[in-house]
Amino acid sequence: MANKVKKQPAVDENSSKSELIRRFKAQPFIFIGTIVILIIVIVAFVFVPAIVPSAGGGASVDLNFGSYDKIPINYVPGNYFSQMYALIESNQRSSINENNSQFMGYQIWRQAFEEAVVHTAILQEMKKAGYTTPKETVDLEVARQFQDENGRFSAARYRQVDNSTRMTMWRQAQEQLTQNRYLMDIEELSRAPGEVTFIANMAARQRRFDGAAFSVTAYPEQEIIAYAAENPALFRTLHLSRITINASEREAQQVLGSIKNGTSTFEDAARTHSQDGYAEQGGDMGIKMAYEFSSEGLDAGQQEQLAGLSRGEFSEIYKLGSGWAFFRAEDSAYAVDTGDQTALGKIRSYVMDFAKGRIEDYYFKEAEDLARIAVEIEQNQTPVWSEDENGNRVRIGSTGFDEAVYQKRLQKFSFGPVSVNYGDVEFLPRLSSFSAAELASAASNDNFWITAFSTPLYTPSKPMVLGNNIVILYPLEESTAKEEDLEMVKTYYSYALSYFTEQSIHSFFLKSEKLEDRFIDTFFKYFWN
Repeated sequence: MANKVKKQPAVDENSSKSELIRRFKAQPFIFIGTIVILIIVIVAFVFVPAIVPSAGGGASVDLNFGSYDKIPINYVPGNYFSQMYALIESNQRSSINENNSQFMGYQIWRQAFEEAVVHTAILQEMKKAGYTTPKETVDLEVARQFQDENGRFSAARYRQVDNSTRMTMWRQAQEQLTQNRYLMDIEELSRAPGEVTFIANMAARQRRFDGAAFSVTAYPEQEIIAYAAENPALFRTLHLSRITINASEREAQQVLGSIKNGTSTFEDAARTHSQDGYAEQGGDMGIKMAYEFSSEGLDAGQQEQLAGLSRGEFSEIYKLGSGWAFFRAEDSAYAVDTGDQTALGKIRSYVMDFAKGRIEDYYFKEAEDLARIAVEIEQNQTPVWSEDENGNRVRIGSTGFDEAVYQKRLQKFSFGPVSVNYGDVEFLPRLSSFSAAELASAASNDNFWITAFSTPLYTPSKPMVLGNNIVILYPLEESTAKEEDLEMVKTYYSYALSYFTEQSIHSFFLKSEKLEDRFIDTFFKYFWN
């Protein structure tokens, strides 16, 4: 006869939820504390033992990840490291799946480790400074965790917690208050008097612009040809072969002698003895321009000697770096053919690398001519004005700048409103939020901001170099930000300052010589399958 299984009463899901809500309302701090402790217990006593192998004989594993100022950074159930792990793991849990579990595990453990390092370092700094959080302040912080629903200290709730737990709570509160004091002091030191107001004033004045850019990569072909004509020696075409001997000059002489007396061909000697990148090709260096030999380690006189070799003639033996080399002319040097697009491309590369100032000078003149045209057109037309929704005076119709850009066959770009935002920080209007590739390097360029906000409205600016562009701006309008926007900037800046200060502190301690970082060794020993 089959055993009868006693039927359990069905669980009323709604009544269970109601009971949880009732408990939370009755004792919210104890309820939350219980949940937090439960999470820590689950992680510390279920998750960690499940993935950390025990030592021989069942002894627990010492999860030591390093030290700071000789103080161990250990994972111990209930300590700061374990609390950070539990918090971070809880926040990241929804992002973990079977495909990324090991990677995410590494990231979580690493972040918790770094938080523990910074926490330890701050406590050490405060200890060395002789600071101790007043006992009364710590008592008050702990007492807040035992308040009743009216916000008063509940002795009954306090008595429900054992002495060991109270001491742990007191120590953790003391450490957290000490860390908070340190962070607050550092932030105050980094905040200059009147700084928030100064930042808000930067945001108050905003401008909108049109602009045009001349790209140095579009430098006309006829200008490249003209440069080659002015510097023919740089672009003479040479076809040489080379043998490099690293052992000694005497051996190089012997190899050269064997070629000259017919004992060996140049190609065979190159494949047998040469110790450079041309050996496998029998020493053949291919077609090169004279300027390219400067990268071979040859001085101007030696380059001139090579250019003067006749077909089949050998050079002297030259000391190059750690070896000795000699060359054979496969053909006599000849003038560059600027009708050859490959050769012209090499000349263009040389000009871009070594004579870029010439290109910039060329486009500065073009930009100045654009400005002249814009001013002349502007002086001969009557502008039409209107007001926008904020009451700002705005121009209607085309400007002299529009016509000048059209005449130069350029593409106009527009951006703004933007305030002075050096570095493109997030709490001010950002240049990067506008689709103007010409301004890619402008945010951290002093000259850009000075020019942009000192040039009068409806006047072409002086040209400026921004990356590979010569840019000219045309300020269209200026406005003042709304008061509520300025207040938002002040608020956001305060948060941003706190964030950047904290990041700087993390970076400082994590790069400190006092940190012995053994995280990788410990993690891969116990956690990586």
